[in-house]
Amino acid sequence: MSNKYDKHFSLDSGDNSRRKLDPALIQAMSISNAKQSAGTPDTQRPISPGRALEPGAVAPPPKHSRHARNRFVVFFNFLVSSAVFLTLLVVALLFFGNNRFHENGPLDAPRTIVVREGHSLSTIARQLEARGIVDSELIFRLGVRAYRSSAQMRVGEYAFKPGMSMFDVMETLRLGKGVVHKVSIPEGLTSFQIMQRIANNDVLVGKMPKTLPNEGSLMPDTYPFQRGLTRQELINEMKRAQKKFLEKIWQRRVPGLPIKTPEEMVVLASIVEKETGKADERPHVASVFVNRLSQGIKLQSDPTIIYGIFGGEGKPKGRPIYQSDLDQVTDYNTYIIKALPPGPISNPGRASLEAVANPSKTQDLFFVADGTGGHIFAATLAEHNANVLHWRAVEKRRKEEAAKRAREDAAAAADPEKAPSN
Repeated sequence: MSNKYDKHFSLDSGDNSRRKLDPALIQAMSISNAKQSAGTPDTQRPISPGRALEPGAVAPPPKHSRHARNRFVVFFNFLVSSAVFLTLLVVALLFFGNNRFHENGPLDAPRTIVVREGHSLSTIARQLEARGIVDSELIFRLGVRAYRSSAQMRVGEYAFKPGMSMFDVMETLRLGKGVVHKVSIPEGLTSFQIMQRIANNDVLVGKMPKTLPNEGSLMPDTYPFQRGLTRQELINEMKRAQKKFLEKIWQRRVPGLPIKTPEEMVVLASIVEKETGKADERPHVASVFVNRLSQGIKLQSDPTIIYGIFGGEGKPKGRPIYQSDLDQVTDYNTYIIKALPPGPISNPGRASLEAVANPSKTQDLFFVADGTGGHIFAATLAEHNANVLHWRAVEKRRKEEAAKRAREDAAAAADPEKAPSN
């Protein structure tokens, strides 16, 4: 078989002599043979069925870098994983706690608690849980702190409705929406009598003041308050109310009044207060005293006599005023002195102060009871004496009727069959 190299050499069969080969040709042949050996992969060569089923060579896994195996990197990865886990846990707890804080509470009937001075948030939370108002004092405490309201819990008595959420309970305590109590101070009481009422109130706390407030320095009224209010705080509030109203009424008094100071206005108002209990009569009664003061006439007010003798404790119930009382010399006996007494004889209310600042315009100088709770007024002594006679007749008739009823009651008690039928 001939090939492309035949032209370069041939074998002479006759003499078995070999020609000398060209060096360049020899080098080319060597390179060609080498390429055929190296360029023919095993995949192109025929293989047996058994060898085809054998697994091929697998590449080894990549080696970890020295940086990845560093201890700091491992610890950092742990911290990141922990932070992510804790964040998810905190978010879940916050979501759960917020829902619990706003959902309806366990209370099934109205209940009250009292938050006293010095109670901490923990104490309040335990008290709420013990009373069944909240079902978890821990969640309540955490919720209050989350809303930054732990320092805003107010002292007082609080009533909670059924089903109130922990949020509503917190707001009730934070806003001080407590149970409202009231203490009523009627007009015309003395400071001594007012202090008795305040001392006997079992909702107010704290001690009574050692000194009695000045007569006329307290404003009679109905005062709402919450449990925890001290007696001294209530007294201070009554003083502020009286001072504020007196300043206002003094500024709008009518001109020409025979009173020179706000204190004198209180003195005269205290007398008006004790003379009548009818609000529509006060300006008329005030006009009588204003007219008397303007004309230099003695006031001749029975309540001033009583105060001069018995002071703020008042006249014993049922004791009449005797002629000797009218003659007894005291600083408050307006049957003797020709001016206002040195101080108030009671604590007048707003209506009496208004009446003195704006009295009715009359010429009346006298008044006497009419038997119906009111008074009959007169401008002259003759008219007044006639009114006095009428009042005495009414008074006599009342006493006779009272005596008759007493006799009938006694007879009925002795013999029920003789009791008068209605």
